[in-house]
Amino acid sequence: MFTISVDTGGTFTDVVVADAEGGIWLAKALTAGDRAYSAIDSALQDIGTRLGISPRELLARTGRFNYGTTRSTNAVVEGATARTAFFTTAGFPDILLLREGGKPDPFRPMPYGRPYVPRHLTFEIEERIDSDGSVYRPLDEDSVVRAIESARAQRVEAVAVCLLWSVANAAHERRVGELLATHAPELAVTLSHQLNPTIREYRRASATALDASLKPLMQAYLRTLETDLRDAGLAGDLFISTSYGGSWRVPEIVDKPIYSIGSGPSMAPVAAVHYADADLPGGAAAHDLLVTDTGGTTFDVGLVRGGEIQQTGETWLGGRWVGAITGIRAVDVKSIGAGGGSIAWIDSGGLLRVGPRSAGSSPGPACYGRGGTEPTVTDAALLLGYLSGENFLGGRLPIDKGEARTAYAALAAQLDMSVEEAAHAALTIATDNIVTAVREATIAQGVDPREVTIVAGGGAAGVNVGRIAAELGTRTVLLPSTAGAMSACGALFSDVVSEFTTVDFTATASLDAARAAEALATVRAGAQRFLDGLADGTTKEQQIDFSVEARYPQQVWELTVPLPEGRLTSADTPALHEDFHRVHERMFGVREPGQTLEVVAWKARATAVLEKPTVIVDPAGRRESATPERVSQAFFGGTGWVDVAIHRGDRLPIGAEIAGPAVIQEPTTTIVAYPGQRIRVTAGGNYLLETGS
Repeated sequence: MFTISVDTGGTFTDVVVADAEGGIWLAKALTAGDRAYSAIDSALQDIGTRLGISPRELLARTGRFNYGTTRSTNAVVEGATARTAFFTTAGFPDILLLREGGKPDPFRPMPYGRPYVPRHLTFEIEERIDSDGSVYRPLDEDSVVRAIESARAQRVEAVAVCLLWSVANAAHERRVGELLATHAPELAVTLSHQLNPTIREYRRASATALDASLKPLMQAYLRTLETDLRDAGLAGDLFISTSYGGSWRVPEIVDKPIYSIGSGPSMAPVAAVHYADADLPGGAAAHDLLVTDTGGTTFDVGLVRGGEIQQTGETWLGGRWVGAITGIRAVDVKSIGAGGGSIAWIDSGGLLRVGPRSAGSSPGPACYGRGGTEPTVTDAALLLGYLSGENFLGGRLPIDKGEARTAYAALAAQLDMSVEEAAHAALTIATDNIVTAVREATIAQGVDPREVTIVAGGGAAGVNVGRIAAELGTRTVLLPSTAGAMSACGALFSDVVSEFTTVDFTATASLDAARAAEALATVRAGAQRFLDGLADGTTKEQQIDFSVEARYPQQVWELTVPLPEGRLTSADTPALHEDFHRVHERMFGVREPGQTLEVVAWKARATAVLEKPTVIVDPAGRRESATPERVSQAFFGGTGWVDVAIHRGDRLPIGAEIAGPAVIQEPTTTIVAYPGQRIRVTAGGNYLLETGS
């Protein structure tokens, strides 16, 4: 029986197959348009050839198929979502325009960015619920019908409904949903109290608008994928990765497609925990991990602290304060436009820049020979001798060094440099962009990048992670042999996860234990219904964990703090206070001993634990010593062209140590040890790079 995991990115689709005996196979294919299965089938053909079976037989013998994608994220960023209307309480039409009042630069005036739903598709509903849930103004159903008729006349495909204080009393919002079902049953509809019950009006509205706009697209995309997989022979369970770092079934994700945003990248930290447990002393719990995933289009970075994957409610698409916030809890992964396909260009001031624009999969970097003419990071790595045309994608994608040279020749002429110098400069700038983003992501959370261990994944991970780590002052980098498909591998080790929230204000200074118990019972019931809805035999165990969103009195923002016992009574408040003080001190550097708390929301996290594949390193074919396959030349700044040893990763003995400069080739990634650095092959067949920092 097999387990298959897929991650569809903007450039490549990664496919990982694991069997019951501990074997694992990886393949990559260029992402192809709107039909996800096209690239999956290409990769399965490659893996099937190595296994000696057809893709149909492989799928027929698959018990679990996991799928993650950047499709929804890209659709939002590129403006390719459905035409969406926004229904809101009369007097509040500018929620999506004003956002939360912040701006990127506090010292410069800044016009508001365009709202996610334009004003001409925003409709004001005559009604008003007060903060205590009482009806201040009854719902005028005629105003709802007029809004529906106007929205249909403007050819909308979806409607986002977010009424004021619907989290305190959802009666009006539910009735608007009923009227939409009666008068416009063809429209996709999202109700804010069902999707994201939070008191933050903009976050609830933004999440609702994003979700509604994604429904037509993602429902068609994922249902087509499911049909294609079933037609191709898949007999087992199909799970879709979510932003939680877990997975849902197709009906759940098409009902709330906002949770597919960042679904692929959310799995990289899951994989990082698995690899750290296998190869780092003390496992993941003994380290702070900086998880990086370098793809063709983006560079993603996340944190794992003491074995705990960091979550956030601050996922912005299109830029902080000026874009749209998802408003939901998600694995904390930041993305910048610095992947292998990032384009090098010269700005109006004559300065060399790299990214954020990417060549993507079509036409792709110039060296792909698919019509691309602009110089990219991948072209630079090829020209500098880090990549080999013989090994790229396991030799399945021939690359043309001549095309890469032609692309960089034009850039070099403008910079008055040699082609190699221009390529090295582009790679240096791409590295600096990443280093800056990593420092911002770590220092903002009180983490010193010099004290973390980097776990690096992605097809382009190994090309410059040694330089990135050296610039950050990080001493150790763990590079999995499966780094080229780390997010896809993460899904192999993920579980089915969902969260449930209810809003109910409580002050611990005068705790109403009965009210707290009622709130926790509400979220517990939601979590249990979710777990009960899973098919028998799908999971080996289930659990529900509880937490609260709390703050010091009169603070603006809340922090999430666990409730280990799943209750909150007066006897439990001292422990809750201490846990909050500790989290607050870690995040902001201060604590307020003796201070009580305000609890704003109650949460339950339901987890259905899935069977995980066991990966076993096959010693067959490994040599007794670290003998290189050949010696080639590579270009490094300060030294120019030097001899480098080229190694095949699957032939290196466990425990082998290799001094840089050297290159290790894996089928889906290439690892570069820069001069002065060393690489050791771990017991798990992965690689520990010591930077010498």
